[in-house]
Amino acid sequence: MRFLHTSDWHVGKTLKGRSRLDEQERVLREIVGVARSQQVDAVLVAGDLYDTAAPSADAQKLVIRTLMGLAGTGAQVIAIAGNHDHAPTLDAYRPLAGEAGITLVGAMRTAENGGVVSFEARSTGEAVTVAVLPFLSQRYAVRAAELVTNTASDNTSAYDQQLRDILASLTAGFRDDAVNLVMAHLTVLNGRMGGGERTAQSIFEYAVPASIFPIETHYVALGHLHRRQRMDAPCPVHYCGAPLAVDFGEQENEPVVCLVEASPATPASVTDIPITSGRRLRTVRGTVAELSVLAASVGDDYLRIWVREPARAGLREEVTALLPNALEVRIDPEFAASVTESRPSGGGVERSPAELFGEYLRTKAVDDPRVEAMFRRLHDRIG
Repeated sequence: MRFLHTSDWHVGKTLKGRSRLDEQERVLREIVGVARSQQVDAVLVAGDLYDTAAPSADAQKLVIRTLMGLAGTGAQVIAIAGNHDHAPTLDAYRPLAGEAGITLVGAMRTAENGGVVSFEARSTGEAVTVAVLPFLSQRYAVRAAELVTNTASDNTSAYDQQLRDILASLTAGFRDDAVNLVMAHLTVLNGRMGGGERTAQSIFEYAVPASIFPIETHYVALGHLHRRQRMDAPCPVHYCGAPLAVDFGEQENEPVVCLVEASPATPASVTDIPITSGRRLRTVRGTVAELSVLAASVGDDYLRIWVREPARAGLREEVTALLPNALEVRIDPEFAASVTESRPSGGGVERSPAELFGEYLRTKAVDDPRVEAMFRRLHDRIG
């Protein structure tokens, strides 16, 4: 049987205040197209469908349309909550989603109550068993009293053991004549960050070793880390990564979805399928003159600009006029004005407002006499 592994859509995520819903829609439409063209038996969405626990109505519409589009291909669709999602809301939609052929799992469930999803692959008739583990925060894995009285090492060990116990229970029914899958949203030790993850829920205290997954698992579909990577483990353990870079920290990532083929008797084989509908994020450096030459080659990429000349009044406006897709404009640290101490050596000497403003400008690495002159004129006018 074959299935698609995707995660970390982060629908509703903005970039420097810029809405990306149109771009996210193109990316998700492309994923639906991949599922259709590859005639997959299932699509596993490993958490973080949304970027926030309170997504906008437009973000919810987009996710619902995408899930229904995936189900419309004839594939089994299974989606779990990540740390950005509101698990109770996903569970509230569960009955309606089920009528549309979509399995939503918000909060952790026992195997008997939906923590294990079983079906037959439409292409081969093979039995498939999927153990699903949504994001589990430490406060639910370790009792509150223990969080207060235990050391960080104690709590890390307790979290690790809780997840081991949960996975052991969910995978106890794995069969030799079935394709056995695990889908989870968590951090595996030694996993490389993609760049845009929520650090507080990706740190060591939340990390578990890859050996936590049982060896009889044909494939582990992970979400949470945004970089595509395979983890070293006794069974195939993969992060598919985010299909769209969520911020400039992820600009070097190659967005993909994973096409996985597996059978009860053979190991899983994985093919990365590039997702190309998203706009590229780029960091560029140069003087204003150099940036003007670059302007013709950046297309519709979103840009972070490091200007290689000292700050001056109107510099940002010059840059954004040349490069309208510049979402962030900064002075390269090499060209930032040095901060000097301007306090007079004599005690009790009062400084003028112009001197105070000049000192403030230096703390902000702004070295432009015109700004100081403008301040003096305005101060004289209202003085």
